[in-house]
Amino acid sequence: MNDSAKDPSQRPEHPDFWCKRFGAGQTPWDAGRVPADFAAFVATRNAPLTTLIPGCGSGWEAACLADAGWPVTALDFSPVAVARAREVLAGHAVELVCADFFTYRPATPPDLIYERAFLCALPRKLWPDWAAGLARLLPPGGLLAGYFFVCDQLKGPPFGITQAQLDELLADAFECIEDRPVSDSIPVFAGRERWQLWRRRQDGRPAER
Repeated sequence: MNDSAKDPSQRPEHPDFWCKRFGAGQTPWDAGRVPADFAAFVATRNAPLTTLIPGCGSGWEAACLADAGWPVTALDFSPVAVARAREVLAGHAVELVCADFFTYRPATPPDLIYERAFLCALPRKLWPDWAAGLARLLPPGGLLAGYFFVCDQLKGPPFGITQAQLDELLADAFECIEDRPVSDSIPVFAGRERWQLWRRRQDGRPAER
């Protein structure tokens, strides 16, 4: 069956897919906490960074950033996920937006885009658009930080990506300045997750998408 002919709730590029899972409480990617590498990254920065979190899900990391005084926008295209995040983020100074990352245009560019279980939720056909979106949104010197599901798992979500594939997507516009294995992964990612920090090149390829 052609993917476009499938019921939207069976297509991970459609919000109905995620609405169904959040509505049923089937969210094995949701750690319910802030992971250690991310917490350490926030704690060691000299100044707050204006941050965008695409595919924010429940929004645990957005709450962490708000508590640290960072300006943060949490973005998800699933209304049910946004409703869940609204519960988690109650009382936190977070801009919570129900919108599609691929068409989202912030009023001002972020300093940082945080990645956690967003890329691995996307079908491979959308990966080039993801990379182009990052390059479009982040100015030179801007940072992409987060967790990558680095493996050759074809069926998903989560969809695995090899390091070579990730390099091919990002290397023209970004340089990788940190890369290490993750020690506190939740079961769905365990042993196959890496913390990476990428910086937007000063002379990086402009986004065309």
